[in-house]
Amino acid sequence: MRVRAISPEALVDEVVERVDALPGRWLRVAVDGAEAAGTGEFADRLVSPLRERGRETVRVRAADYLRPASVRLEHGHHDPDSYYLSWFDTTGLAREVLRPLAADGTGRVLPALWDPDADRSPRLNRVSLPERGVAVVDGPLLQGVGLDFDLVVHLWLSDGALRRRTPEDRHWTLPAFHRYAEEVDPTSLADLVVRVDHPDRPAIIDAFG
Repeated sequence: MRVRAISPEALVDEVVERVDALPGRWLRVAVDGAEAAGTGEFADRLVSPLRERGRETVRVRAADYLRPASVRLEHGHHDPDSYYLSWFDTTGLAREVLRPLAADGTGRVLPALWDPDADRSPRLNRVSLPERGVAVVDGPLLQGVGLDFDLVVHLWLSDGALRRRTPEDRHWTLPAFHRYAEEVDPTSLADLVVRVDHPDRPAIIDAFG
């Protein structure tokens, strides 16, 4: 693989530049990767610089688009196949976030669909994004399931770093990420792949193989 070292600050700047250069009434950006890769933190860091460029931005978390517990936990709390296949409501994410930001959409986005702690809808109001607005979505397993994003950043961890940085009580999810790597190969689908084994020293991977 060809690797280009970059500072965390320059990485944010580069992603923001890429987003700002894209055409479209609205833009849909994904930060894909395991929670241990820091997808949420990185997605949060994109918001202010995008707004400084006149692009109103809404943050959406896949963790707020989970399926109800009756579906999600049908096979128990620690089933990696369920985590891979049925935890995340990708249909809801497409319907409530991505389709409204298509060229012929309404621009009205629902930031969260489900509160997993209360196991019910949080009943949030929709957010109306002006033209040039951006939705930044973070979470795991976002590729290969038919979600329409305009730019996908995949935060990649080596197997060792993934295991080391995943809390022990979440190690049951690791087989799902191994399956994702084998079946979907997210590094081949993403527009930008960033190695984050060491968060303070990220590196852009320009090519695998």
